[in-house]
Amino acid sequence: MTRTQKRIAIAGTAATAAAAVLLVGLFRDGGGEAQAVSVQPAVAINRSGLAAGDTAGLVKTVVANVREHPGEARTYTLLGLAYQQRARETGNPIYYTKSGGVLARATKLAPGDPTTVSALGSLALARHRFGEALRLGRQAVRTAPYTARNYGVLGDSLVELGRYDEAFRAFDRMASLHPDLSSYSRIAYARELLGHTEAASRAMELALDASGSQPEPTAWVHTQLGKLAWSHGRLDEAERHYRAALAAFPGYVYALEPLALVEETNGHHKRALRIANRAARALPVPQSVATLGDLYARAGRKRAASEQYALVGVIERLLVANGVRTDLETALFDVDHGVHLGRALALARQAQRARPSIDGDDVLGWALARNGRCAEDLPYSRRALRLGTLDALKFFHRGMIERCLGHDSDARGWFGRALRLNPQFSLLWSPVARRYAS
Repeated sequence: MTRTQKRIAIAGTAATAAAAVLLVGLFRDGGGEAQAVSVQPAVAINRSGLAAGDTAGLVKTVVANVREHPGEARTYTLLGLAYQQRARETGNPIYYTKSGGVLARATKLAPGDPTTVSALGSLALARHRFGEALRLGRQAVRTAPYTARNYGVLGDSLVELGRYDEAFRAFDRMASLHPDLSSYSRIAYARELLGHTEAASRAMELALDASGSQPEPTAWVHTQLGKLAWSHGRLDEAERHYRAALAAFPGYVYALEPLALVEETNGHHKRALRIANRAARALPVPQSVATLGDLYARAGRKRAASEQYALVGVIERLLVANGVRTDLETALFDVDHGVHLGRALALARQAQRARPSIDGDDVLGWALARNGRCAEDLPYSRRALRLGTLDALKFFHRGMIERCLGHDSDARGWFGRALRLNPQFSLLWSPVARRYAS
């Protein structure tokens, strides 16, 4: 472990005391301007002080303000951030295109404004354009080195580019400048990447304290705590957190899809399908729709599953049309479901070049294995596990790679490791791991 990794593994010590002095301005930085930044890959917390669901009203208000004061750059920036939040709330990527348009206008009115640059970085992250996000994050940090949110954009992009030491330094700096929900959650994510799950949970508990009992932030943190528990097979704990999220924010869609997995694991198949249907309708993104399809497949409803899988493709094309790069996600879905394996491998190679993270390495290794390219896949699996991340799906992929190479004993060891960590790590692949582990 490098010095940076050691530092971030213990970074919550000083933050424990800082949590006691957080005030009601949690979602505003020192200048008081409303902001939103990406908290983890593909997940963002609204820092405007508005709960999810209020953003539609905010958009109307800010649009009216823009019409009244068309020369105010900050108003365009706020509208751009509100559009990003609408994209997260609705799953409709057209809001990313809208955000890009108004942020371009803000840039023309106030070139180099760090708030707008940070907002553009957040948009680049949402679109999985991590090289662009890195450039914007660095620009924002240079311009406003004491603004914590800029280090969030910087660190998030570095994580996705596989530059973990630099990312963790950025997160440490962010937490030292402004210990709040956004910085605590990033510290938690860094600890999770390093395999320090209990320490990650402690950091997320600090984030929960920092939520100020505001409904949507509280629900988001409970959902992340639930996913941490689920990843280690603690189903009861995971369910408690998902239900706490729904109690804090009724109908909170990000808690519904993982709750459906808990219900399926507990044998409540009809209830799981009902919840998954609700999640996919409320937030039609590839993950929620694919989960619904996998549940239909497990129930033997092949036609219904095929319809959902086809919908995943439609959604991915809509994302691409609005500037979102989906190479990695599309490759993983296709490899998992045995669809166009040759094309999936090409996509995985392309994604790994643009996104050389442990996830990029893992998906490429898995794609190679599924294509029978057994001599090429092992180095990528080793890189995918280089941080010590405790991820049952990555362990399973390693087992399949060892099996592809004819290393049956090693393969059984990896399958057993995946199942010990989380016996229900995948709707598709947990049964396969159990079959091959024996």
